[in-house]
Amino acid sequence: MTAPKKPSGKKPAPAPKKPAPKVAAKPAPKAAAAKPAPKAVAKPTAPVKPTAPAKAGAPGKPVAPGKPVAPAKPVAPAKVVEPPKLPPEKVPPRAQLVPKLYKALKAAYKPVPFNTSRPLLDQVLVACCLENAPYDAAEKACARLVESAFDLNEIRVTTVAELAETLHDLPDPAHAALSLRRVLQSVFESTYNFSLDHAKKHSLAHGLKVLEGMHGVPPFVVAHVVSTALDGHMIPLDKGAVAALYVCGLTTRAEYDSGKVAGLERIIGKKSGVEFSSLLHQFGIEVLTNLHGNTVRKVVQAVNPAALKDRMPKRGEPLPTPTPPPPATDKESLKAAEAARNAAEEHRPAGPQAAARPVGKTPMPPAGSGPKKPGDGKSGPKPFVVKPNVGKPLTIKPQMAPPPEPAKPQPKPEPAAKKPTPPAKPSAKPTSPVAKKPDGKGDRHSSELSKRKPR
Repeated sequence: MTAPKKPSGKKPAPAPKKPAPKVAAKPAPKAAAAKPAPKAVAKPTAPVKPTAPAKAGAPGKPVAPGKPVAPAKPVAPAKVVEPPKLPPEKVPPRAQLVPKLYKALKAAYKPVPFNTSRPLLDQVLVACCLENAPYDAAEKACARLVESAFDLNEIRVTTVAELAETLHDLPDPAHAALSLRRVLQSVFESTYNFSLDHAKKHSLAHGLKVLEGMHGVPPFVVAHVVSTALDGHMIPLDKGAVAALYVCGLTTRAEYDSGKVAGLERIIGKKSGVEFSSLLHQFGIEVLTNLHGNTVRKVVQAVNPAALKDRMPKRGEPLPTPTPPPPATDKESLKAAEAARNAAEEHRPAGPQAAARPVGKTPMPPAGSGPKKPGDGKSGPKPFVVKPNVGKPLTIKPQMAPPPEPAKPQPKPEPAAKKPTPPAKPSAKPTSPVAKKPDGKGDRHSSELSKRKPR
């Protein structure tokens, strides 16, 4: 402490300068350590101010309030340009092609006569088996089915699977079995008898109405029965016949998909309608079973040679599967579809083979079971309803057994010495008391009795 006081007069300034830089150097790192603290405090305060960056995605550029109109861009998909509709396919000249087809079919096949002497219902059943099947196979299958069953009512209540086993010779036995059951069910519900002879007694329009009124009857069956049994003019078309017309170039793709071809009855006359239908049916079976055979190619070549390239598929490939048109949306079509659904629900078969009833549907009561509404202010007759026996229960009182009868005393045995005296013999000529009455009163009484009528 005393040493630094002596040189204080010579150089007092340099001594404090040396420790000053040392002291300044030491606190410098402390100040550097203190600098990051204010930076950390400034960072959290900066993001608190801008709130708009969360919406726009950029922290420094807030989004203007008028720009949210951008969501209107999704409207662009509504402006997608629909593909141009192709013009409808032109209907081929059937007036020139159908006569050529008729001539070619005559050269390749022979018409098969149909038995029209049997009852009308039997012809309907055979027609159900004939759809998409040869004539001989349909006749044999229908005959075997009728012989195997006790009566037609047994066929009506038999399941479709069991009927299909009996109709195994047909190309589509399940479809034929379903058509048979629907025909028999409709006939039984309408007449409570298995007969359709009443359809022949009136006009052709009445018979056609009866056949079309049966639920589930295919159009092929209606047309076939009208042309053969009711002496009408219709050409039945099944899947094979429509495919044959399509291969020959006589129908458009829309008609092939719908399965309906209009205008054939105007080209083919009534006299040759049955023969043409038989030939076309045989050709349709040939198209379904042997599409690339020589017979089909010969007929198509004779009718429309251009169809061999346009309509005939390559060897080994089948015909295109028909796609049914979408359901129409007009009011009449919707009403027809609703009526068809109601009819299907009404004629829904009962038993284990029936489909499950939709939820919320309850079985409808039989007709006439409910109270009738008054008409013109007068109440109608009340329906006869059999009510259960709600009276007092019957009590059967136990019957007492009758008292036993007293035992009769047995007669004592007579001695053997005594013999029973024989009874007196009656006189041979008995005297009538009527003859002894005086004044002839007995004769008069007998004569009065004889005049009376026996009871």
